[in-house]
Amino acid sequence: MASPHLHHRPSQLPRLIATDLDGTALRSDGTISPRTAAAFAAVEQAGSTLVFVTGRPPRWMHTVADVLHHRGLAICANGALVYDLHTETIVESHLIDQPTLAETVRRLRFEIPELTFAVEYEGGFAHESAFRLGSWDADRIGVTSVRAPTLISRPCAKLLALHPSMGPDELYRRVHALVGDLVTATHSSGRALMEMSAHGITKASALAGLAVRNQIKAEEVVAFGDMPNDLPMLTWAGISYAVANAHPDVLAAVDHVTSTNNDDGVAQVLELLYRN
Repeated sequence: MASPHLHHRPSQLPRLIATDLDGTALRSDGTISPRTAAAFAAVEQAGSTLVFVTGRPPRWMHTVADVLHHRGLAICANGALVYDLHTETIVESHLIDQPTLAETVRRLRFEIPELTFAVEYEGGFAHESAFRLGSWDADRIGVTSVRAPTLISRPCAKLLALHPSMGPDELYRRVHALVGDLVTATHSSGRALMEMSAHGITKASALAGLAVRNQIKAEEVVAFGDMPNDLPMLTWAGISYAVANAHPDVLAAVDHVTSTNNDDGVAQVLELLYRN
């Protein structure tokens, strides 16, 4: 791992900046600081492409879109959905098909019966009654409690599995061993909450597809992240940064480390890259 200091400005500007949101570009209270918003604007003013690459579903993106004046694209649900912030519409989907969804839940429930499940669809969220909702969903319109057969009755963008007590890294290892041939699992919070996408779908797969369509090479990309769901993107990008508050696996994998999310670490690097 590199020293936690900012490095010299490269001779050419990056063609694409890719950043995670929660825990990385956003402060811990979920806000975008004026400094970070200004740094994002400077990226676009310089002609580079700015992409937000997040585990968030599109339904959590409205506030971000407003603060950023509806600029750019977001890769949501760990790569399953591409969301146009200009129009706030989904423009690309990579879903877990219904038979795979049903088999994944069947295996996990048999082997780890304490798990409870929820799903992100393209246009909504449903959960089993025992699934403990996080603060973002506890009071949201469109969040529905359903029985398991209904939950797995149609394709979804992301399957969520929550364990009441297991550590997230341990749960990831077990889930990957049980259903890694069916779906791609990761995690991005301190809870034992697994996030599963269609097999092979990650932040990196969606970002690489977007880059190819825009004739951008991986070495022309700078990426920022903080949690294990960012690792595929960070290892794919030409230059990778972790914020100082990142998961140990992320800190060990990146090229550089910047300041914490609450100290506008992403903005500090962007200011260095895009200063006049």
